[in-house]
Amino acid sequence: MALKHIKLKIQSVKKTSTVTRAMEAVSAVKMRKSQERALGGRAYAAAALTILERLSSSHELRHHPLMMDIVSPSLENDGHRKSIMRKTCLVLITSDKGLAGALNSNVIRTTERELESRELSKNDVVIIAIGRRGGDYFANRGYDIRAKHENLSDSVSESEMRFVTDLVLTMHREGEIGSALVAYQNFLSTFDQKPAIRQILPIKPETIHEMVAGIVPAKGKYAGIGQGEDWTPATYSIEPDIETVVNELMPKLLNIVVFHALLEAKASEHSARMVAMKSATDKAKEMARDLTRTFNKVRQAAITREVSEITSGIEAMK
Repeated sequence: MALKHIKLKIQSVKKTSTVTRAMEAVSAVKMRKSQERALGGRAYAAAALTILERLSSSHELRHHPLMMDIVSPSLENDGHRKSIMRKTCLVLITSDKGLAGALNSNVIRTTERELESRELSKNDVVIIAIGRRGGDYFANRGYDIRAKHENLSDSVSESEMRFVTDLVLTMHREGEIGSALVAYQNFLSTFDQKPAIRQILPIKPETIHEMVAGIVPAKGKYAGIGQGEDWTPATYSIEPDIETVVNELMPKLLNIVVFHALLEAKASEHSARMVAMKSATDKAKEMARDLTRTFNKVRQAAITREVSEITSGIEAMK
């Protein structure tokens, strides 16, 4: 390889290193903010879900439409309640941008395995995509993308996420879907994120307990929320009446689940991107060192060859 080509390659690698180092610094700032927001919201989300867990075994709540599988009215007269096939709504949360390692591909692969395990074809699934990567992937494969939302800021509020919950509840109320899932990247630590899929409709006591267990971190000041406590059903006095309270409470609690999944996904995205950019910066520096070493060897060989030619010429002239 010529010296000029090696020198140009060294310059190119150094410029790439400058870009990745800048992206790493930006991601580090965003990561800290998103981590604090996600971890701070865990206590609120866990407490909200335990309200459902405490009330989930009450007679009135068990017969709420959001906690029951959709059944065929024609079968109710026979005394047999049998679930009929309805579509499954998937709320898929990925990032809009790449350069975050295997973050999006892990969520997508986990989602595909979940749909396969449930024996759901593309005609059985309705997708609400939050983020460009996941929406584009499933749209290119012929899935029904009912809604697609991109470029949601890191400071999005819980009330701004109601458009997702309202769409899910509308499809469920009209009988188009019988169940709903949310797929996202769960934040464990800066260097560890794990894809998670939670069932949000119909709401079941066991799925509520799983959500709470998934939200509570193993370490830190938010650890241990709701752990080791007995959530056995109790008798409550509810005013004005349980139907009014539950109808108002259920959509809000579902919205908390979706909103918290978005916070976890944002924290995971910036953490994964910071780690990926740090790895790219370190690799660029290593390549620059190797290319510099190669440049010096080639230049030294060229100098030695020129000195040898000059010496040989002098000897030939004697």
